[in-house]
Amino acid sequence: MGVEVGVRGVSRTYGSSKALDEVTLEIEAGQAVALMGPSGAGKSTLLHLVGAMDLPDGGEVHVGGERVDTLRRRGLDRHRRRVGFVFQRFHLLPALSVLDNVLAPVLPRRVDFDRRARARELLEAVGLAGRERALPGELSGGQQQRVAVARALICHPPLLLADEPTGNLDSVTGQEIVDLLFTLREEYGMTMLVATHNPEVAAACDRVVRMRDGRIIGDDRVTPAENVLDRIGRLG
Repeated sequence: MGVEVGVRGVSRTYGSSKALDEVTLEIEAGQAVALMGPSGAGKSTLLHLVGAMDLPDGGEVHVGGERVDTLRRRGLDRHRRRVGFVFQRFHLLPALSVLDNVLAPVLPRRVDFDRRARARELLEAVGLAGRERALPGELSGGQQQRVAVARALICHPPLLLADEPTGNLDSVTGQEIVDLLFTLREEYGMTMLVATHNPEVAAACDRVVRMRDGRIIGDDRVTPAENVLDRIGRLG
């Protein structure tokens, strides 16, 4: 089941550049929300703060009822285990097999499930059963992104963060990844926050939050009818 996310008055500055300027955003458990805007709008920075990969200069970040920005080392580690992250550039380890790349996040940790069995189940879910021993360099870009999706889900996270997940893919492969992400999101009931330039990704979400210059300038809900019409339009 997904978790609620609350970002309240959050700011983040890098040197003289203000990446986020007092951003406030509330996301319901189980929602899929697209962050859209030009490069430099603050989309990736917001994802990094929610995932505790970075900390804000001011404001509060809440995930699942817990204030993330005040957590110490053990708390941050526990929080990161509840978050799946899909990157634009895949970030697979080239010397490791597909199976070992999926296992990588849990190898140094104690878990209450069979690591290898779950990794194999996830590879089957993303359409890569039988490719467990392949190296990333032997896969297409779309297949590598599928491995990255499986890796993000190895801890069965209630929150999935995706940063331009189709940015390095052609339109057909990108659409396959979009369909995969949203199928898995429905199956696992995850909350999903996606930074994207892709209007098809945005149309598949429940809400589209538009950003510019580190601020939110629009927040629109996508109605089920709009979502269905968009999918019909793509198929036609």
